[in-house]
Amino acid sequence: MHTQRYTPDGVVVGAAGFIRERANAPAVLLVHGGGDTPQTLRYLGDSLYARGFAVSAPLLPGHGRTLREFARVTADELVEATRSAYLALCSRHEWVGVIGVSMGGALAVQLAADNPEMPAMGLVAPYLAMRSEIARPARWAPLWGPVVPYVDTTDGLSILDPSERERSLAYGAFSAGALRALFLVVQRAAAALPRVVTPTLIIQSRADNRITVADTEHAFARLGAREKRLEWTTGAAHVITVDYGRERVFEQLAQWMEGHRTTPGH
Repeated sequence: MHTQRYTPDGVVVGAAGFIRERANAPAVLLVHGGGDTPQTLRYLGDSLYARGFAVSAPLLPGHGRTLREFARVTADELVEATRSAYLALCSRHEWVGVIGVSMGGALAVQLAADNPEMPAMGLVAPYLAMRSEIARPARWAPLWGPVVPYVDTTDGLSILDPSERERSLAYGAFSAGALRALFLVVQRAAAALPRVVTPTLIIQSRADNRITVADTEHAFARLGAREKRLEWTTGAAHVITVDYGRERVFEQLAQWMEGHRTTPGH
């Protein structure tokens, strides 16, 4: 992790959540990934705002701060923060769609399963299955956590564009507690997939360094929504909202949201 500067409230400079408000407009909640920040959603938020949407991208608990705070985060806190952000946006806007990236996709799936009125959802490189070499230590994190405070999460490049990789504010490490929280979020999302009825677009890179093609196709097959679509992109790794080819990703997401703005129900 790069040397960071912090705001007076303890948030890394550039990592804070953001809101782009539009009165009487449809709105989209953006949910960032595990160990990451809303910085990865800025381009997407600007693109949606330019298309007429209000946008909210909150900073999740334990994120964008110190590794010590990240170490204390729980799955329940992440789920509740996502739910609260969604309800807050619904209180101001009649139409609210949701887009989640990586772990944010897993949180969005749980939100959609519990809120069948959600009109549209976009899942960008959603973390809906955990590879065994990561799931095993995550499952036993309470045992090794007191001995090994943090583990490196480098697993290939998550962003291929070197300039965007340099801008990243991701932690680059996980504590036992944070890894356990991610594991539980992914498990719960996988279990919730059949209950989702919200029209859902999944966008995934074939070169993703964290999520396999087979896992993506399996999750898509289990997704309960009658209206669903899986789109593949190339030339990018895991965080495709800031990587090569992101403009096409933004266009697909905007079109999906716009296509469901007047849908009376599902």
